[in-house]
Amino acid sequence: MAIHPVDESRPIGRILLFGIQHVLVMAATPISAIFLMSATLRLDPGLTVNLLSAAFLLSGVGTLIQSLGPWKFGPKLPFVMLPGGAPLILFLAIAEQHDLPTATGAVIITAAFYFVVLPVFSRLLRFFPALVIGTMIVIVGVNLVKVGALLVTGRPGQPGFADTTNLLLGLATIAFTVAFYWLFTGTLRQLAVMLGLIAGTVLAFALGAVDTGPAAQGGLLSVPELLPFGSPQFNLLAALPLMLYSLASMAEATGQTVINAEAVGKEIDKREDVPKTIRGDALTSLFGGFFGLPLLVTSGENIGIVRVTGVRSRYVTAAAGVVLIAIGFLAPITRAISIVPSAVVGGTAMVVFAVITVLGVQMLGRADLDRHTNTFICAVAIALGLLPILIPGVYGGFAPSVRILLESGVAVGAFVAAVLNILFHHVRPRLSRKPVPAAAVPAPAQAQAEEAEGSEPAPAQHS
Repeated sequence: MAIHPVDESRPIGRILLFGIQHVLVMAATPISAIFLMSATLRLDPGLTVNLLSAAFLLSGVGTLIQSLGPWKFGPKLPFVMLPGGAPLILFLAIAEQHDLPTATGAVIITAAFYFVVLPVFSRLLRFFPALVIGTMIVIVGVNLVKVGALLVTGRPGQPGFADTTNLLLGLATIAFTVAFYWLFTGTLRQLAVMLGLIAGTVLAFALGAVDTGPAAQGGLLSVPELLPFGSPQFNLLAALPLMLYSLASMAEATGQTVINAEAVGKEIDKREDVPKTIRGDALTSLFGGFFGLPLLVTSGENIGIVRVTGVRSRYVTAAAGVVLIAIGFLAPITRAISIVPSAVVGGTAMVVFAVITVLGVQMLGRADLDRHTNTFICAVAIALGLLPILIPGVYGGFAPSVRILLESGVAVGAFVAAVLNILFHHVRPRLSRKPVPAAAVPAPAQAQAEEAEGSEPAPAQHS
């Protein structure tokens, strides 16, 4: 029996090389997440280094779980797990409103909550067809492209926004990646993303845009500390926003599992494989909570790398997991990666993340958009999902707990698409099939109703 490419092992040297490529593209996420956490909560440098080490370590452990799929954890697909995004914002909000031990307790509670609600969620997966998942993936891709672009430009209104040097580095990195992809074939073409990132970094050195100071500071080893904020405090009310987010996270994990399987050309059973992805998220987040980290979730960011390179083996991301664990213990590597300019990472990320948008469009192409109802559902979900992405702060007048959920365009888009799909494709057909007894409707009223319906005749009655 032929081995599927996703389960195919390759020479260890090539697997490690491709795994490092994943890490180089993704490493900015845990670094920026922990630096944001440190700046917001005013943590001391020692604690920051400890959390950064834990972030790499747990990202690596989660990546191994999702890629290798031990027992009922992980879908055995090329996934990478990372902190950041909405879970980080919620963690910071809980920590500022209460304290860090309560925020840590909220992460642990939410990780356990995943396991409690998963059986119910599994029964709802039939309401997530290609129409819903494709719409969600398009929104995910657009949101990620924006994240990558902000790494290049900075945020509007802040110092250094649209700095010409950063724009040059971002665009040059994209140009390098395209050039390598055009020039090379075989393994070198598959490494075009990493080569483009390296070339962009070399250009940044030449322009004097790299600060090498942090790479020369600190010791050799960094061992994460258990419970860095002390014993966790468990407060269900404080954890509620994070628990509500976990429901949206499960919907997003559904889309990412399906689109990852599509990217590697593997048929999966959603009822069986999606819960494995969610269990992997829950288990990794449970461990992460004891190391002071926010929720760690399966990332769709690396799917673009898989599609661009054409390397589908899950052992590549498993190798990336091993590299992430090694980085967690080897402080100099962490510092070396951290000197890569954000504009260079952003240029690489824009290309990789845009591929995810294309994958979503491809999935929508199989969602029968020739039917006006499907077009309508997709349009409304994308409009509402992109609203908080394109216009940040649009929900600023709402309560903080509500605003955090509404400002997640992916969650809003997924919810709207799923609800409209249920209303139009499940509820409405059932209502139209219910026969109305003729004796229960007066003749004039029945005639008026049929006339008002116009071109939609009453359902035929079958004996």
